[in-house]
Amino acid sequence: MSTFQHTGRRIAAIVAAAVVSGSGMILAAPAAHASEASDVVAKLPVSSFSDMVVDSRNQRVFVSDKSGAALYGGVVVAYDFEGHRVGSFTTATRASGLALSEDAATLYVGQREGVFAYDTLTLQETGRIAAYQDACGRELAVTGTKRWHTTTPASNDSYCDQNRTDLDSVVGGVYTRTDWNAAGRLLLATGDGAADRLFMGQAKGPVAPDPFLTSFDTSGDSPVRGGARRFADAEGKGALDLKDIAVSADGARLAVADAAYGTRLLDSGDLSDAGTGYQPLPTGASASAVAFSGDGKFVARGASAAGSTPDLLIQPADPANGTTAMEFAYEGDLDGNRIVPRGLEWSKDGSRLFAVTTNAYGNAFWLHIVQPPAAQYDSRFSGALTHTPGQAVVGEPVGIRGRLELDGTALAEPVRVSAVRTTADGTRKLAEAEVAADGTFTVLDVPDAVGSATYTVSFLGDMTHRPAEDVSLTIDVAKAPTSVSLTAPAEASMSAGVTITGKLTAQGRALPAGATLAVERTDRLGTGSLSSVPVAADGTFTVKDMPRARRDVTYTVSYGGDDLHTGSEASATVFVTR
Repeated sequence: MSTFQHTGRRIAAIVAAAVVSGSGMILAAPAAHASEASDVVAKLPVSSFSDMVVDSRNQRVFVSDKSGAALYGGVVVAYDFEGHRVGSFTTATRASGLALSEDAATLYVGQREGVFAYDTLTLQETGRIAAYQDACGRELAVTGTKRWHTTTPASNDSYCDQNRTDLDSVVGGVYTRTDWNAAGRLLLATGDGAADRLFMGQAKGPVAPDPFLTSFDTSGDSPVRGGARRFADAEGKGALDLKDIAVSADGARLAVADAAYGTRLLDSGDLSDAGTGYQPLPTGASASAVAFSGDGKFVARGASAAGSTPDLLIQPADPANGTTAMEFAYEGDLDGNRIVPRGLEWSKDGSRLFAVTTNAYGNAFWLHIVQPPAAQYDSRFSGALTHTPGQAVVGEPVGIRGRLELDGTALAEPVRVSAVRTTADGTRKLAEAEVAADGTFTVLDVPDAVGSATYTVSFLGDMTHRPAEDVSLTIDVAKAPTSVSLTAPAEASMSAGVTITGKLTAQGRALPAGATLAVERTDRLGTGSLSSVPVAADGTFTVKDMPRARRDVTYTVSYGGDDLHTGSEASATVFVTR
């Protein structure tokens, strides 16, 4: 019996857990702070994934394994909420969709010949409803006392995306064909907040290039179609690539995992876009699953992503809440590589998220049990922002310093603050700054314009802390200083002339090409301007003059400045002989 530790995962807060390979047994894991998220993993004894359903009343998680072709047997495995495998049973033909009865006493399992019922505790079969033969895997859903399932006849799996799929129902133990059907596979979804509504989505395929999404009112004797929508534009672009559907806790919103778009958030009534949607998934992540927590607080968004790109985001269900999402990146043989389509489900109270991952080959699967923080704490910026140096200049680094206070227990990983700089030219986002253990942070910037600049620092919160109220600081950005240095002889003659070398230096950005310096000569005959001298790329220059008078002659070399630099000058006095 081999053991191993979790590796290769990046999350906001981690509790390491050791797993007995293949047995599904969880060894003792270090205790987590109440404010942190824990993630324990069970390796599923399956070679494929059909569906998952969570029984919150009996604290069971059921996963179905189709195990090959439709005519061969499948398996359903059961786990408790701690990740321990508590039982399993085999099915005569492929085990596909799963659903629970309203009282959670019965688990329904879709099979080739119909829908079979099992006791959720004993896992013994308690009945079955015969139906038209299905060869592609039935989708199951329950609204009240009515059960719904799909039926797709096909000679083999290669025709499942092309043949007609029917929506059928079971009411009072009687099987009925509803006469609603469509080409290809259909996905069904329901939710406690929309008890009498059934949502249906069409999978993209060769006969469904522009799939639909629709809803049904199931309160009557037969389903009545409500809102419906397709997503492709006039040129056929933007079609839905449906992977999962989730109904919000209050039934008002529908979240759709669209592999071509990301996470769509829709009004569940007419399926129009919600006023505010979720931020895009990380670059390189393709949406595969979505689920709302039963308490209405969170939404989980699953994806297929490579390497360290997050495969799972957990964040507030309200998209207007700017709290930073908790990110999980699965990238190894101990965790899987991505979230499978429809591989996310919550417990009813929102205390646990169940996620199924798979490897790159799609033949090994893991059950993750994630516990988001039980509580969120306040955060605040203490004191005013300060800056160094005292005088900010164009082109030179400036540090915006502050302090963030976080209530609750210490975090497993440092938090970061974000910042923007606002000037007359607009607003620019700056690089995030890490907050030190004592709460201090420094946002670094290099101003690129003269004038007033306002720095606004934000902490968007995380799964442990609520966002802090923004804090701002306005500073005056001045031109960068310049200086002129001269090297002149102490004595020269009128016949040989005077040669003075020097260098123009500047802080901030480089001086503009082609800069010139003004030169004045002052002797006993008065003051006059000489020809200007060019400045080389390295800032050096040379002044040559044939003096017109003896005794002390003073040369003043000056730079007039530019849009980003101040002016400067320097003088040198040479004693001139005949």
